[in-house]
Amino acid sequence: MSIDPNVDPYGYLGMVRNSDGSITRLQKPLVPIDTSNDLSHLVVTKDITINSSKNTWARIILPRDLLHSTTNTPKLPLVIYFHGGGFIVATVDSPSFQGLYASIASEIPAVVVSIEYRQAPEHRLPAAYDDCMEALHWIKNKPDELLSNHADFSKCFLMGTSAGGNVVYHVGLRAAESWDNLKPLEIKGLILNQPFFGGNERTQSEVRLSNDKVLPPIISDIMWDLGLPKGADRDHEYSNPMVGIESNPNLLDQVKLLGWKMLVTGCDGDPLIDRQVDLVKVLKELGVQVEGSFTQGFYHGSEIIDPLKAKEFSLLVKELIRHF
Repeated sequence: MSIDPNVDPYGYLGMVRNSDGSITRLQKPLVPIDTSNDLSHLVVTKDITINSSKNTWARIILPRDLLHSTTNTPKLPLVIYFHGGGFIVATVDSPSFQGLYASIASEIPAVVVSIEYRQAPEHRLPAAYDDCMEALHWIKNKPDELLSNHADFSKCFLMGTSAGGNVVYHVGLRAAESWDNLKPLEIKGLILNQPFFGGNERTQSEVRLSNDKVLPPIISDIMWDLGLPKGADRDHEYSNPMVGIESNPNLLDQVKLLGWKMLVTGCDGDPLIDRQVDLVKVLKELGVQVEGSFTQGFYHGSEIIDPLKAKEFSLLVKELIRHF
């Protein structure tokens, strides 16, 4: 029986909050998965350690037919993926993400590298950003022959879902400032799939969907409380990108100079949509090459639960990558 996040939010997240403010993890939260359209047979995966001292690692996912091709096939675009989970739950290995990896790798087609980063509250932000930035430097050194043989390092895209979309934004800003140190990795675009952002003041969509059964504001509040630096509120720049932009109007200058494209996706069944739409609006006003793709209905995380939405999203990304 599923747990109502509005009644038992910590139980919904698979944890208990202790009297001292710490948490005890009970189980991995159960996300319903549609296995009627399993794509695992279309891909090959390989897991590799990035930093054993931090227990960070990566999963490489690539189309199976690429390895079995007898012709000299061209290298594929490289998609570096950051998973969701509000910075406190889920891993690269979570069953709910496997279908999306396979869809992206097979539909585009592309070589996908999904990065495992440390979780909060044991490791609060910016730990996840630090780990994902370290992963970019690890990837640039071509740590595995699957990458050196099959990935086109001159066509790299950072992609993330939910909290992973937040990571794409912040790591993208860091990467833009140090782009020369990442060569031969050349980032061409940032793809924010239903990015997880917040703020102290509720938006209209958060009020309208206050009793949402997937990501109600009460769950987002807990995620930020556990994920942000101690003492920070939801108007910290990590959660509220508008704060960072207002304090530094030149924040996106390097992204513009490099000519990176940005794609932000969302749906109006997600309490976060107003924040996503507002970000696109502000980025456009700043002159960033950004497109917003917002659909009617659905819910937060629909691309990792619904195979048809995963395919739809993959084809949207394919259209972006096709221009490079």
